[in-house]
Amino acid sequence: MSKKKKKDKKSPVSVICSALGTVLLVGLVLVCLPITATRLFGYDAYSVVSGSMEPAIPTGSLVYVQEAAPEDMKKDDVIAFYGAKDSNAIITHRVVENKVVMGEFITKGDANKTEDMNPVPYSNFIGKVVYSIPVLGSIAEALTSTMGKIIAGGVIAAALILEVIASAVRRRE
Repeated sequence: MSKKKKKDKKSPVSVICSALGTVLLVGLVLVCLPITATRLFGYDAYSVVSGSMEPAIPTGSLVYVQEAAPEDMKKDDVIAFYGAKDSNAIITHRVVENKVVMGEFITKGDANKTEDMNPVPYSNFIGKVVYSIPVLGSIAEALTSTMGKIIAGGVIAAALILEVIASAVRRRE
């Protein structure tokens, strides 16, 4: 009977290694989920890299953008759009005026003193900003960098190594 009790009892090293590995993986998933799973719900996520929309949307925020009809946008809606011609820059600004007949928006960043210099053609419109989370954009930028990918890979490798150690300790008992 005492042998059976001893066998059921797990080594503290095994428990700690297994728990740490699980915490690392769950932590990584929890950080990545709000960044990557948004497409499943019909949203695109973009990082805010300038202060033009502060204080409403701080630099480093992640904005969630939903597809919408440009003609349905109203004054004070916050939209995402491609910047200047041939630019991949994505800008998040507030609609000052929607010129439906002309097929363009007049926009302005909240922190800017004047309206944007050039109207935004409907063809550059991405969608309506429906939500933003401060700091998450900075995390997304870090994770999508080369170093961020290396660190994420290291976290996964560390979690696997910890699980292998836990398994080896359990087998030895």
